Amino acid sequence: MEDLKIEEMDLYEILEIEFGSTAEQIKKAYRKKALQCHPDKNPDDPNAAKKFHQLSKILEVLTDVKAREAYDRVLKGRKEAAIRHRELDGKRRKLKEDLEERERLAAGGGYKHKSEAQKLREEIERLRKEGSKQVEEEIQNILRTIHEETPKSEWDSSNNRIKIKWNSEKKDPNNGGYTRDLLHRFLSKYGDIQALVLSPKRKGSALVEFKEQKAAEMAVELEVGLPENPLRFEWINGAPQGAHKPKSDLIKDSDFESVTLMNLRRAEERKKLIEQMMADEDES
Repeated sequence: MEDLKIEEMDLYEILEIEFGSTAEQIKKAYRKKALQCHPDKNPDDPNAAKKFHQLSKILEVLTDVKAREAYDRVLKGRKEAAIRHRELDGKRRKLKEDLEERERLAAGGGYKHKSEAQKLREEIERLRKEGSKQVEEEIQNILRTIHEETPKSEWDSSNNRIKIKWNSEKKDPNNGGYTRDLLHRFLSKYGDIQALVLSPKRKGSALVEFKEQKAAEMAVELEVGLPENPLRFEWINGAPQGAHKPKSDLIKDSDFESVTLMNLRRAEERKKLIEQMMADEDES
């Protein structure tokens, strides 16, 4: 972004505001433009990030008193020169350009001999080194606005964590028979797992986040874990809205056969899983 030539640009025109606009008007115009060109709003525009960065540099210059004064002098001089330039014929224009070039080459020494463009570049360099708190605040405001405007998924796994508990003695090196890999195998059959963490301080405890609500609800309702040491599930922030309620402990006679068959299938699947795990460990 170092090739951005501020002295050759009309910053007010880019922001679509008047030359003498107030600081608040400048910030308001910046917010409008920044929201329009932010990369999150323009995923198909490869230049969106560059445009957003350029707007922040423009805001940086126009909200700094010294930099803006230097820029305004350059802009005013450039516009006046353009008017004079159009009024001169070709021959006189060439003589004027030659004279200005000789004067530029002869200029040197202290700050008072520097061109307005040189002074502006020095102010821009100062801003680059010092940074601008105003610009940083405005950028953060833009990011917050975009975040608020972005459609949110109905399911937020971070707000619907599930605590898992099982019996384990404090000094049990086997943690009640559970490892992270074993828990992951039990739970992943319900759906994608966003995060799964065993408590580093407390035995018999873990947290899990599921990518989809249905997967989380199924795990809470159906998973038992090891038959000799069952898992217990608890929603950290309470069950999510619209969550399927667990089946009643009172099973109707008409449902007894189907429930029994389901439990037998789950037990058989669990047995095969444990046998496979033991075989994998023996091979390793």
